[in-house]
Amino acid sequence: QAQTLVDCLNQDGVQDPKIIMEDGGTDVDNNAVLFAKGAHEVLDPLQRAGKLKIESEIVDKGWDVTQAAPIFTQALTANNEVVDGVVAANDDIANAVIGVLKQNGLQGKVAITGQDSGVEGLDNIISGQQSMTVFKNVTLEANAAAQLAIALISNKNPASAGMTLSKFDDPQSPSHDLQALLLPAQVITQANVNDVVKAGA
Repeated sequence: QAQTLVDCLNQDGVQDPKIIMEDGGTDVDNNAVLFAKGAHEVLDPLQRAGKLKIESEIVDKGWDVTQAAPIFTQALTANNEVVDGVVAANDDIANAVIGVLKQNGLQGKVAITGQDSGVEGLDNIISGQQSMTVFKNVTLEANAAAQLAIALISNKNPASAGMTLSKFDDPQSPSHDLQALLLPAQVITQANVNDVVKAGA
């Protein structure tokens, strides 16, 4: 999400962009931990190089979308209503952010990320209010789960069935050795949003 946000800002020629991060609750679940970690891996080096500034990082309580708008409003006000990009943890949070931007006359002027390819997220992309979302193909997930289950039931190493497992950190227990089959996520923008709509996402 962060890389696509940076790409959108660069494409629009935005100089020294001001970024607000609205996380999904880094202390709640591993998806939120990974979201924040991934965003910082992209944004922190650019901030150190003076190419952008993370003005605020907001941690929502357990992905609670009812908290997203008031918390973002506070951050926007603290930044004198100046923001060029918002890294929102998912489409629901992005939609709440868009609502606040509309109230402040900033709709369509800020690059915004999301994930999950929800109906609101896709609608916001089509209307130009949201820059991108992430499509997680349920069919691929189901096929991968079935292949893993077959391999495990057959007492076979998943690698022998052509599956490559990767180390996966457990935020509750760093010493816990987890392995995961990581599937590619598809970035959805205005350029390819119709492909997802046609697929019935």
